[in-house]
Amino acid sequence: MRPEIEADRPLKTTTAASDGEEPVAIVYDGQCPFCSAYVRMVRLRDVVGAVRLVDARSADPVVAEAVAAGLDLDRGMVLKMDGRLYYGDECVHILSLLSTPSGFFNRAMRFLFRSRRITRVVYPMMVAGRNATLWLLGRRKIASADA
Repeated sequence: MRPEIEADRPLKTTTAASDGEEPVAIVYDGQCPFCSAYVRMVRLRDVVGAVRLVDARSADPVVAEAVAAGLDLDRGMVLKMDGRLYYGDECVHILSLLSTPSGFFNRAMRFLFRSRRITRVVYPMMVAGRNATLWLLGRRKIASADA
């Protein structure tokens, strides 16, 4: 089942053709303990099928695509689905709607991030927490890791 995503509307699921479609990809910071835990815990496979977890610090083509699109990977995660890039708060909002309601974590994320408005307010605080955590752990941001 594949979701049809329309801005600020509920997701509809449709049956996806198995015509060699590119799997859904989530680009996240592999050195951030929160980002890594989030992408491991979100349950999408039942809804979207194969999911590729891509470390934003890697040379993966989807990372290059996100950077070429002008997305700052230090300020947001990226979801690539059906050829489209969803970034930052929009990414987390969509992931929360797509994830299965099984488990406490997924139910909590779905409850918190089902509202675009709430996600827009909370997401910058999550990014600030990520940046503070990287600093406390002595890890560099993604952009400065290339320098």
